[in-house]
Amino acid sequence: MTTEILSSRLQGTKLIVETEAGTSSYDSQFLVAALLVFVARGSGSIEPEEAAKMIELIERHFHLQGAESLELITTAMSELTDKPMLTTLLADLGPTLSDGDKEDIALMGLKVVAADGTRHAAEMEQFSKAMEAVGISPETVHRAFDRYFAETTPGD
Repeated sequence: MTTEILSSRLQGTKLIVETEAGTSSYDSQFLVAALLVFVARGSGSIEPEEAAKMIELIERHFHLQGAESLELITTAMSELTDKPMLTTLLADLGPTLSDGDKEDIALMGLKVVAADGTRHAAEMEQFSKAMEAVGISPETVHRAFDRYFAETTPGD
């Protein structure tokens, strides 16, 4: 069942969304989870390896317990399904992120794309759309690629 969004506003670093069912608040943790879900869904479905990678990344980045990370990812999945317009509205949180956070988010997105061992063109396209939507510059994405390859390329 989809829920129509009646209004939304930015309040500090939170996105406040009003629906007939009430008011919901979304923060940068939710934004990161939603971006990773959006990227992972690029190939049509979220593979088990991608889900595990998202949970691990969220857990590590926000210093959460595994169950909290799983809950955040699960909530992001259901909210994005119930409120399709939320994807667009979440982009409003982009300017609240620091440059370092943006680079970390881009790196996490790359790790999710690679998690199942296959790089689908559709996932990379979703990744590019997500980065652009929240205002992550091509230079920042390039730095994230550099970090990704530094972490994943075997030593000399």
